Amino acid sequence: MVELEKKVFGDVETKLIIGADPPANPDTKDILEKELESLLKELESQPKENLQKLLDQQEIAEKHINSRPGAMALAQNKIQLFNKYNEKYVQTIKEKLNS
Repeated sequence: MVELEKKVFGDVETKLIIGADPPANPDTKDILEKELESLLKELESQPKENLQKLLDQQEIAEKHINSRPGAMALAQNKIQLFNKYNEKYVQTIKEKLNS
């Protein structure tokens, strides 16, 4: 069973990503865009010790969202949007870890 109230991208919960509402465009895209901006701002003040923990958490969240990729009832376009924004966030964390 999927934890619908699990936070997977800042304050964004699983139910927003895999549920039918809100629609992917423009609602979910706007929500993810704003959350990404907020998460990236928070990264600026994070010490390196926390970055690895954040990276691990996001990788777990990605696996959580993508654990049922074949379930046709799920909003595939929203899952793809999540993956796109999550990848941007993960990439930024990795860059900060390597700097």
